[in-house]
Amino acid sequence: MNAPETLGRELADGRRWSWLPVSDTWKYHVLLFFVGTLVLGPLGGVTASYMNFSIGFFVGGQVLAGILGSTITYGYGIQGKHGANYIQTTAASVAGLSGLGVVIQAMVWLGLPQPPMLHLVLYFLCIGMFGAGVGMLYTPILVDKMRLTYPSGLAVANILRALTDKNLLRRSVAKLGGGGALGLGLGIAADKIAFLGRYDINMSTLGAGMIVGARIGIPALMAGLIFSALVPYFVSIGWLHEGDPFRKISFLISLGMILGAAVVDVSLITYRAWMNLMHPELREKGPEPEDWKRTNTTRLVAWVGFWAICIVLVGHYLLDAPVFYLVFAIALVFVFMIVNGISQGISDSNPISSAFVVSVVLMASIGLRQPIVGLIAASVLLISTSVGCDMQQDRSTGWRLGTNRIIQFRYQVGGILVGAVMAVVFAQLFMAAYPALLKDQTVLSADQQDHRWNAAMTYKFVGALRSLTDDKPYQRTAIWLGLGIGLLLEGVRKALKSRRAYQDFVKRSRTGFAIDFVLDAFFLPSTYAFTFGGFVNIWTSGYFAAGGVISSAMSTVENRSGKVRDKDIPEDMSTASLVGGGMIAGDALAALGLGVAGLVGTLIAS
Repeated sequence: MNAPETLGRELADGRRWSWLPVSDTWKYHVLLFFVGTLVLGPLGGVTASYMNFSIGFFVGGQVLAGILGSTITYGYGIQGKHGANYIQTTAASVAGLSGLGVVIQAMVWLGLPQPPMLHLVLYFLCIGMFGAGVGMLYTPILVDKMRLTYPSGLAVANILRALTDKNLLRRSVAKLGGGGALGLGLGIAADKIAFLGRYDINMSTLGAGMIVGARIGIPALMAGLIFSALVPYFVSIGWLHEGDPFRKISFLISLGMILGAAVVDVSLITYRAWMNLMHPELREKGPEPEDWKRTNTTRLVAWVGFWAICIVLVGHYLLDAPVFYLVFAIALVFVFMIVNGISQGISDSNPISSAFVVSVVLMASIGLRQPIVGLIAASVLLISTSVGCDMQQDRSTGWRLGTNRIIQFRYQVGGILVGAVMAVVFAQLFMAAYPALLKDQTVLSADQQDHRWNAAMTYKFVGALRSLTDDKPYQRTAIWLGLGIGLLLEGVRKALKSRRAYQDFVKRSRTGFAIDFVLDAFFLPSTYAFTFGGFVNIWTSGYFAAGGVISSAMSTVENRSGKVRDKDIPEDMSTASLVGGGMIAGDALAALGLGVAGLVGTLIAS
């Protein structure tokens, strides 16, 4: 066969360059896995570790890895979106786990003996594998049934679709690029200009608000305002001290509310499944699931069970944690995975540190008094909800692109394997390089603390663990209060919204639409949207609401313009979602740049 014929045959599969490995061959997957785990993953891991040690939170790696990954798979044409999705999946797993080395820092602050590195790697690995499995188990509920937005997941999908399809890129480059430039510019400015930094400008939050709209954004701000107004009352009943932020108690109430709303939703889904099982003649026969969506539930359950056993064995025999508390933590994962997953699906916020703290509170209620046991057991919640909710977000991207779920799961597993090592390695490297990270800031005065290393997440963990010797029953009361409010609010919403008469009223007239909007935004909001305001400060919920209002205004203007929508552009690639996704991407690039620059600057100063 001559060379021109060979070249023509190779390019017939959609590749732009003949030297690239053929799609779905072992060479193709080796290329993607190498780039994701050994290049982009550690790059995101350094950023995540630096941000968690210096600030106390980190930006998820999906968007950044999606942008960089698509440059690798651009040569595969439109189908390159799947390869880029595999890259971002494994890279984000490495980066996400790398940022959780703060668990080791908490051990140092508490004066606890550090287990051997290999034992910690094995423990992180077992929890990560378990969390990925549980996250995958909930995918049919959160992604397929509830169709949650997952703003960063949508942003990644739009970026991958645009960067691998010339036609879509031509139509969307101005919107994506404009949002990206705005996110990058203001993301850097907020860090460098004191005036802007004072107002906690967060372009990712603004962009997420633009993706979800005003019906989701406004309730978050309403929650922040309500909780802020209740601070004097919380102080009067001893739930807060003078000067405490409302988030110190509102996050417990908010977690309870999400749990209450989740109970309503899961109960309805369970009821429908039960009715279909008992009355097969009434079952709606839908189309068979596409090949890319198929999973083997039996194997997945076996996977979850196997790694749960491994957590208990490693945690008990290598880390000396009692079996009871390990099993208790594993059981809590099944609750918090859906709670945190819904929170991330609605607001792009995954309250992993809140899951850690609440698990400590619950274990204290059943008699736990040893901080080291609390740390080891609560880490099951921390790592599982981080990895599992990333899994769900990745599946939301894959759902929009039609990416094979089984292959994507394998890439995440590979990322967890590398990330478990990186978490321990980065933690040891940072603490060895910067002795300030070894000092317990919970006992230092303000002038003794190094302003470069705030470590807010570690601060929260250590504070919760110290409370094991001083049980606070009101924290459990706050959770139960939130649970009751969530049950009531979501129950009333479901009862009203499910009525055919109300649905027809909303569809028939502008008055009905307006009333429905006012109820959603102010008086009967989604519980999941409302609770976002309990996890963040008032400025953050304000930016989230502002993004939602801007998005809804843009949608209204587009609808009134009478412009016919281009049928070649997917439904979820609206102007607002593209600009918002660009902002999230720009902010992620800003975080990467600031993280690397800060690390280099600190190294030079040292």
